[in-house]
Amino acid sequence: MTFSYKTLITSFLLVSASGCAIVPGSHFEGIDSGDQTRSLEQDLDKVNIQIIDASLIAQQKQRRKSAKPMSSYAGIDTSNYQYKLGVGDVLTIGVWDHPELTIPAAVQRTAEFDGFRVQEDGTVTYAYAPNVPAVGRTVRQLHKELVERLSKVIADPQVDIKVVGFRSQKTYITGEVTKPGVFPITEIPLTLIDALNQAGGLSDAADWRTVTFTRGETTEVIELDKFYAQGDISQNRLLQDGDIVHVNRNDAQKVFVLGDVKKAGTVMLNRYGLNLAEALSDSGGLNENTADANGIFVLRKRDYQQTGILADVYQLHAKNIASLVLAEQFELQPHDIVYVTSAPLARWNRVISLLLPSVATLDNIDGISN
Repeated sequence: MTFSYKTLITSFLLVSASGCAIVPGSHFEGIDSGDQTRSLEQDLDKVNIQIIDASLIAQQKQRRKSAKPMSSYAGIDTSNYQYKLGVGDVLTIGVWDHPELTIPAAVQRTAEFDGFRVQEDGTVTYAYAPNVPAVGRTVRQLHKELVERLSKVIADPQVDIKVVGFRSQKTYITGEVTKPGVFPITEIPLTLIDALNQAGGLSDAADWRTVTFTRGETTEVIELDKFYAQGDISQNRLLQDGDIVHVNRNDAQKVFVLGDVKKAGTVMLNRYGLNLAEALSDSGGLNENTADANGIFVLRKRDYQQTGILADVYQLHAKNIASLVLAEQFELQPHDIVYVTSAPLARWNRVISLLLPSVATLDNIDGISN
């Protein structure tokens, strides 16, 4: 069967210019002139059109296989990481063979309760060593000064220091996680991936693809899905005091199923994905008497500024059993438009072309509603 790609894309470009709107399951309106059509044909190479076949499915699988399980420290250099003490941190300090310098732990009290707190002036006071500067220092640096001061009254003091209360530095995990809250920065480096795990992981309503990361006055979008699915280690972050990680709701993660199906509308994606067969099934399936099984299309917006491609158009020939396997293996992405035609070949191209510019329209609607 010959598919008139030139007609489809010419119509797409024309409707993009005219700003045609869509309603699920409705008819489309658009008027074009011969001059407009001839002018827009010059951009036909800016659309990527593919048949959904075994080769395309193999490419999808290969991209998923290329991603390897990632360590939570991937992309993070922790070799020089050292915790710096701050106001409110609690320490235990002991000197070997000098029990008189160690506060005995009471049965009903914890080491943190009995420990030495870094005071508001940034110092710690210990026996024979009052007002030792602590804020901004590592435990090793504090240990060195304590040894120097105690050496004046004790021969070769063996000092042991531990942080038992990390109170000075915190990061915040908010939004759609199981246990949102405040999490301390400790002597163990805390990455963004670790923090999400400590918060119990993403909730069922979470947008698993992106999170927002705020440090000071700067907020950026972290593409979490690229870290897990593609191994993009640049998406990880080593968290610092005051950092905020926010997980949004999954409201925008949906696919639009339109045309000759029993229940045109939206189908939500979850973190486990959504394939073409599932999207059609969730929409009640094709109308058996009127739908054209060779006219199942997936329309996907591309970032033209970065790729030079306006959109991807995928077609499934669904009149044989093998196509059902292909539909089960073709993974959809958020904001894909699945369209099932009932028109004869001469008219489908026109109908499908009118859907293409709506991809951008739907993105804009979601941006406003969110």
